[in-house]
Amino acid sequence: MRTLFVYAGIMLALIGARLADFPHIAVVSAARAQAIPKSLEPSGSEYTVRERKNNAVVGVAGGLLSGTYMKFADELAQVLDDGDKLRVLPIVTYGAASNLDDLLYLRGVDVAITQSDVFEYFRTQRKIVNLDKRVQYIIRLPVSEMHVLARSDIKSMEDLRGKKVSFGPAGSASSLTGTIVFQRLGVQVEQALIDNPTAMQKLKAGEIAALVRVIPRPVDVFEKIPPNSGLHFVPIPFSKAFADYYTVGELTKQDYPTLVTEGDRVDTIAVPAVLAVFNWQKGTDRYARVQRFVQAMFANWDKFRQPPRHPKWRDVNLAATVPGWTRFSVASEALEQLAAPAQAAVADQPASSGDFASFLAANGGSNLNAQQREALFRQFVQWQRQHQAQPAR
Repeated sequence: MRTLFVYAGIMLALIGARLADFPHIAVVSAARAQAIPKSLEPSGSEYTVRERKNNAVVGVAGGLLSGTYMKFADELAQVLDDGDKLRVLPIVTYGAASNLDDLLYLRGVDVAITQSDVFEYFRTQRKIVNLDKRVQYIIRLPVSEMHVLARSDIKSMEDLRGKKVSFGPAGSASSLTGTIVFQRLGVQVEQALIDNPTAMQKLKAGEIAALVRVIPRPVDVFEKIPPNSGLHFVPIPFSKAFADYYTVGELTKQDYPTLVTEGDRVDTIAVPAVLAVFNWQKGTDRYARVQRFVQAMFANWDKFRQPPRHPKWRDVNLAATVPGWTRFSVASEALEQLAAPAQAAVADQPASSGDFASFLAANGGSNLNAQQREALFRQFVQWQRQHQAQPAR
């Protein structure tokens, strides 16, 4: 035993000697160690911590976990979270249709991603009292295209008559928008409300004739469908029946190389998406939180347009309006602040320069009203920068 202790002592001495030869290898002092994040450090009583954390939270109803809307909600949190000043809480939901319900009635939801046709359905069919005063919009988001994925023997929407079609989970955008579109086309189908992964399996197995998703293109799961799968997109021709809330959309080979034929496109219906907000009463705590959220979003807008954020953010025109909706007052004020530098730059130019007039003329906007001119101001800023960047001749 004594021999063992002697041996151990010799080894420790040797180790100490060797460490002396390598001064850069040493025990890191507490002062130089990695710091624990401040948000996890002890910071007051239980009550103080609880109040501080909850006073900064803004709940955003996103959508299905695999959907683009949930990605938007998640990236809002990534960009805007600011410690105890603002915390954005993305909420997984049933989808864009039920998000308006959540915004109206679910505790903790201040902001929601929904669609313009959902708003009209709640206003005209459900007849929600004072809906336009209770729910307003911050910005218009990119359109969502209606995808009808079917077996190759289904050539048109009419071919689906009487067949079983999945409209996604109840509350999803497709469960409402898809239903409205089929109704307006006069095509009666056997409706199934199936979650999307299961619906895809049932489609491949021939248990359903088609599945419907209303979501901004491209959809990741559709991009991964292999060639010669026997599946394709069914076209939906635009008509006057859709002129109220919808617009023309398309699915291209660039979006879905294995589902769209070379050089072709598939016509479809698209619906504008909206970042909606509950119009809390001014002076309340909830109003103050949403105010911080909106101001931070406009102040950091350039960050949404840069990688690795979702490329659809770059399709957003902050000044775009949503017919039938009222813009949230804080968003209008933030928009005016963004417009001010561009307006000031125009005002500082000699009247003969005609920069803004040239821009309007180049874009066919010489007869625009004041509201339409506002919607073009951000495009004008980009045009002006390009114009000024051109070398003098």
